[in-house]
Amino acid sequence: MLKLDRPSRPTKIDDLLPPQLVARLGALDITSRKILSGKLKGERRSKRRGQSVEFADHRPYVVGDDLRHIDWNIFGRLDRMFLKLFLEEEDLSLHLVIDASASHDAGSPSKFVFMQQVAMALAYVGLSNMHRVTVSVIGGANIAAAAAPAPTNPEPTEDPAAPIVSHLRDLRGRRRIHELARFLIGIEPGGAASFTEACKRIAITRRGKGVMLVLSDFLVKEGYETGLRLLVGKGYDVFAVQVLSPQELEPDIGGDLRLKDCEDGDLAEVTISAPLLKKYKQHLTAYCNRLRDFCARREIMHLLVPSSTPVDVTVLDYLRRRGLVK
Repeated sequence: MLKLDRPSRPTKIDDLLPPQLVARLGALDITSRKILSGKLKGERRSKRRGQSVEFADHRPYVVGDDLRHIDWNIFGRLDRMFLKLFLEEEDLSLHLVIDASASHDAGSPSKFVFMQQVAMALAYVGLSNMHRVTVSVIGGANIAAAAAPAPTNPEPTEDPAAPIVSHLRDLRGRRRIHELARFLIGIEPGGAASFTEACKRIAITRRGKGVMLVLSDFLVKEGYETGLRLLVGKGYDVFAVQVLSPQELEPDIGGDLRLKDCEDGDLAEVTISAPLLKKYKQHLTAYCNRLRDFCARREIMHLLVPSSTPVDVTVLDYLRRRGLVK
């Protein structure tokens, strides 16, 4: 797959989140397959019983229960004490991780632009429902820190223009949507940050409990296994969205070529033939299957999506069926 010389970049929020999609996203909410406890009271209905205004059930009174929760109407009728239970509303974190290494700045449609659009759509859902939203970017040649100076906290590195991980943390409410859009638009993919080291920093610094979505092609020379292991647990429900371009899935190149890795500069001279393309597809299929099996063994939800897939189909269909949104 060849890297585009002048890829089209989103320049405004409408490029990331088309107005016709906004109304459809407004009816969605982020969900988790796990029972999670947040730090703050929020607008997410929990599976746990707690204190709120929405009645859930009764249970018999036992010594030590709070007398304020006794249903005195039932006591008057049955001469037995029952406690009222309520659905608890709790805070939920949505943590979006975007791989901005140079290899994602390729393909048509661009893998990176697709990841920006999916991240913006899910962040909109999270912010609309008053969840805490954090975006972490792995690598990137030019993070536009000026886009959101207050909450952006780039990790210090020797080259400040290419941090291993940059963050936009703890956003809540619709008023932060444009701030988040500016941050996403300011990302310039490039470099070759260590996936394992980036996941380690994200795992150490993430806050609360909730849902984490990792957007990457996962074509990592060092391997994705250690990095994903670091993200599992600590109260997070992890989704791995593998984004591949149509040219990666069905290569349309041929002849004698001299290929250069856009991340580490490795060179390879190859002759593209039909048998070689067949072997390539077999290796790619096996690689994706290993990633899927790796994720399944660790309760990570894996989803392979071509970058040509419409964003509304990805969010409203694929991710909804996998339990990320409802």
